[in-house]
Amino acid sequence: MRASLVQMDVSDGEPADSRRERAVALIRQQRGSDLVVLPELWPVGGFAADAWSDAAEPLDGPTADAMSAAAREAGVWLHAGSIVERDPDGPIYNTSLFFAPDGELTHTYRKIHRFGFDRGEAIRMAAGEELVTASTEHGTLGLATCYDLRFPELFRGLLDAGAELLVVPAAWPARRIDHWTLLARARAVEEQVFVLGCNDTGSNGGVPQGGHSIVVGPWGEVLAEAGDGEEVLTVDLDPAAVAKAREAFPVLRDRVLGVVPPSRR
Repeated sequence: MRASLVQMDVSDGEPADSRRERAVALIRQQRGSDLVVLPELWPVGGFAADAWSDAAEPLDGPTADAMSAAAREAGVWLHAGSIVERDPDGPIYNTSLFFAPDGELTHTYRKIHRFGFDRGEAIRMAAGEELVTASTEHGTLGLATCYDLRFPELFRGLLDAGAELLVVPAAWPARRIDHWTLLARARAVEEQVFVLGCNDTGSNGGVPQGGHSIVVGPWGEVLAEAGDGEEVLTVDLDPAAVAKAREAFPVLRDRVLGVVPPSRR
C-alpha cells in the first residue's frame, strides 16, 4: 500500500478557490498511490477562527465537489482533511471527508475534541459524537483529527471497531511539534497500528504551523517524516505488519478495562 501525505502551506491571504485548485493539482500528482491524505481545515486555516463562519460549506459544497473529482481522476482513496461544515440546522463542525477512488464520499467524521480552552474551536464549533472507521481493501482506517491525538480513549474505541491504520489530519502549531511526534508514536504503540499524521505548514491566524507530517509503524518506529515546508511525504506500507506485530507481542489480549464498540457512521 502506498500512502501520500500532502503537507500543504495554509498561510493567510490565499483565496479558498486558489487553495482548492492547488490541492486538486497536488492530489492528481499522486496517481499510483493508494491513499492520499490532506491536513485539517486546509481550505481556510486551523487558527483562522474569524474566517470560519463565512468559509463554512455543506457536505456537497465546493470543496467536497473538488475533492470528489480529484479522487476519481487520481484513482485513490482520499482523506481530504477537514472542512468547516455548515450543518443545515445551523451549527458548524470541523468535519473530515473520506472519498473512494470512484469519487464517492463514503465517510465523514465530525471532530470530537475541540481545541481552544474556552476560545477558538472550543466555542465556535459544535462537537462530533461518533467514532468513525472506514473499510478499504488495504485495511480498516480509523478517523481522528488533530487535538483528538491527546485522548487515548478515542483510539481504543477505534481499535475495538477494527482499526488497523489511524489517519490524523492536523493543524498542529510549531511551538508544540514535539508533542505531535511523541503522541503519534504513542498511539501507534498502544494500538499496534500504523499512524498517518498529515500536518500543515505556513502560518495562519498568527500561529506558525509545525509541518513534520509523520508515518509511524505498529512498533512505534518512524517510517517517514516531513520537514517544515510544503511537501508530499510518500511511503510504502505493508498492511500485514499490523497482524504480525500483534501476534509477536500480544499485549492487547491482556487488556482488563474493556471498551464498548462505537457505532459506525
